[in-house]
This record gives sequence, C-alpha cells and structure tokens, in this order.
Amino acid sequence: MAAAIGASLQAIHLKRVTTRCGIMEPTGEPAPMGQKTKYNDGLPERVFMGLFARKMDKFGGSKKKDHEEKNKRGFWDYDYESFVEVSKRVMQGRNRLQQQEVVREVLLSMLPPGAPEQFRKLFPPTKWAAEFNAALTVPFFHWLVGPSEVIEVEVNGVKQRSGVRIKKCRYLENSGCVGMCVNMCKIPTQDFFTNEFGLPLTMNPNFEDMSCEMIYGQAPPAFEDDPATKQPCLADICSMSNPSSPLCPKLQA
Repeated sequence: MAAAIGASLQAIHLKRVTTRCGIMEPTGEPAPMGQKTKYNDGLPERVFMGLFARKMDKFGGSKKKDHEEKNKRGFWDYDYESFVEVSKRVMQGRNRLQQQEVVREVLLSMLPPGAPEQFRKLFPPTKWAAEFNAALTVPFFHWLVGPSEVIEVEVNGVKQRSGVRIKKCRYLENSGCVGMCVNMCKIPTQDFFTNEFGLPLTMNPNFEDMSCEMIYGQAPPAFEDDPATKQPCLADICSMSNPSSPLCPKLQA
C-alpha cells in the first residue's frame, strides 16, 4: 500500500510487469476459497514488506521486550506473515480512528517532502489520471494484495478503465479480519488518495470470495453508509473475533 503509492510517483518509465509473479499455485491464480494461496516472494516483494513493516513496527507496541526484539530484527527478517502480525499489534489498544491515523502517518513517512502536492500537479482528478493510477496499481500493489487486473467501471455516468479487480486479497486472506481490512487498508487508502492526493478512490471488498474492487475517480461513501463497516466478523478464521458480538469488534470501537 505505502510502497505502491510512493512507487507510483516514480514509475512512469517502467515497462509492463506481469501480475502472476510470485504465485506458486499450478494455475498461476489464487487458491480457491478455504485454501491459502502459496506465494514465492522475490527481492522486490521482500523489500516492500520490510520497508513497510519496519515503519509500522514503530507503532506496534510499547513494552521494553517488544522494543528490544524490534531492534534485533533485521530488514530481511520480515516476510508477509510478520508484516500481518505487525498490523495486528498496531490495532491493539487503539480504536478505529486511531488505527486509521497510524496508517496515514506511515504513508506520509514513506513519501518525500512535498509528495502529495507533487502528486496533485501530476495527477489532477481527471479520467486520464484515474486510468493511469489504476494501471500502476496492478504491478505495484501485487506484493500487498496479490494478482489484480484493470477493469472497466462507470464513474459519474462515464465508462472508463479506472477500476482494479483484486482477485483474492492477500492481506484479507492472511489476516482473516474484517477490521484489519477496513481500518488498516480500505478506509485509510481511500482517505489518503482522496484527501492527500486529491484523486478520489473507492474500495469495495467482497468478504465472500475475498476479492476487492478499487475505483479511481469515484468518491468513497461516508463511513456510516459504507456496507463494509456493517460486515459481520469472519469468526471462523479471525483470531481477534468476539464470540459475543456478530460484528467485527474493531469496527465498533
């Protein structure tokens, strides 16, 4: 997420990148529901994971033992599972607004000074800007969400190729948590693109098949009107579920 945003400012000259790299499944596609997709992360993916996880780790706990363990952990010691664990630690002891603010701070810390203003100049909220960022999302979000593809969507009555369909979100698949999806990815990413970069973005996760649709150029709904915020907890696979409540506890905080 953060790495992808930063990389998008430098990626105009990059050639086409395949969306199937890293998938170890025989079909080259994510595993069916109920099975965990196997990935073979290369150097670029590990760089992004380490960079983002180390930034997140600063907010992941305050105990002395935790701090000592973080200092011992090297950049290459982070993999996707440890990246997800860092996200879980960030959620602990924080309400949803505080979780979202942490992600915002991490995103800003990974960009050079003045980057949001530069982004607004390069990518004003036009059809071209929305389609261009959709195209960049496919290769640069791959390490975070897995394979995706650009799709045609309708924004304000205009059809354009500014949509991205994530086939089976790696982040949701590994966390199994609705709250992590909404508070640590969907809402802060929407907010960052819409308010910091000035390019509206709506993300529509599908919790039944773990796919997700990103629509650049479309303003996101208010929190209380967003269907994702009313999603029942995935209690069978979420380690942070609350048996006494049908809704994800992290969406109610």
